[in-house]
Amino acid sequence: MFPQRRDMKFWLPMLLLLIGMRIAAEEKSASVAEPHFFKTQISRETSVRYLISLPSGYRESKQQWPLIFFLHGGSGRGDDIHLVSRYGPPEIAAKRPDFPFIVLSPQCPKGEIWADADLLISLLDDVLARYRIDPDRVYLTGASMGGRGAWYLAYKHPERFAAIIPICPWAPNIDWAPALKDIPIWVFHGDKDTLAPIGDSEDMIKALQAVGNNAKFTVMPGRGHDIVDVYDRPDLYEWLLQRRLRH
Repeated sequence: MFPQRRDMKFWLPMLLLLIGMRIAAEEKSASVAEPHFFKTQISRETSVRYLISLPSGYRESKQQWPLIFFLHGGSGRGDDIHLVSRYGPPEIAAKRPDFPFIVLSPQCPKGEIWADADLLISLLDDVLARYRIDPDRVYLTGASMGGRGAWYLAYKHPERFAAIIPICPWAPNIDWAPALKDIPIWVFHGDKDTLAPIGDSEDMIKALQAVGNNAKFTVMPGRGHDIVDVYDRPDLYEWLLQRRLRH
């Protein structure tokens, strides 16, 4: 028995040393994350339904017309294009033949939001090539989900729009403000909106003011999320027509 104890006294330190050496070797040989950079070009095919509304005098005239690019809210998504014309500029254009704008109204697919800026700008370019539109008087507006889409599309392509009007927009990102600093903006929001809290628009206005954009902000007292009747205001379109890009 005594020899076994002496053997244990000899081998135990050796065993611990071997275990320590193995652990150290494994740590030394462990893989380390290395930074890399990957770049490629991916082509894709996509499509979108849309409505075009033309002023009554369009076909007889040779003039260039201002364009309103309208992004509908979440209830207009799907494959029934008529959902897009229930309110806003496309509805007004259908009721008023003298409405002095071409109106472009795409439809967002079901389950998506207005996040594909490349598609929307490609659509705009195609419509500009097909119709007599003044590229210095392209205006962007949207309500609810479309209000956020208007913020986002203008953020991605601020050079394309003479003015934007987000109405009851949800979840704009204040980090977009620097890119929007030179665009005329008029925001509308109900102070009782529970679907898109007015605080989001208030924060965006503050962020714009911080970068030097004196955006207009109209609070609708006692109103909730449904304020699309703002599109019935004549002063909204008078304000738009006073704005144009400076090339």
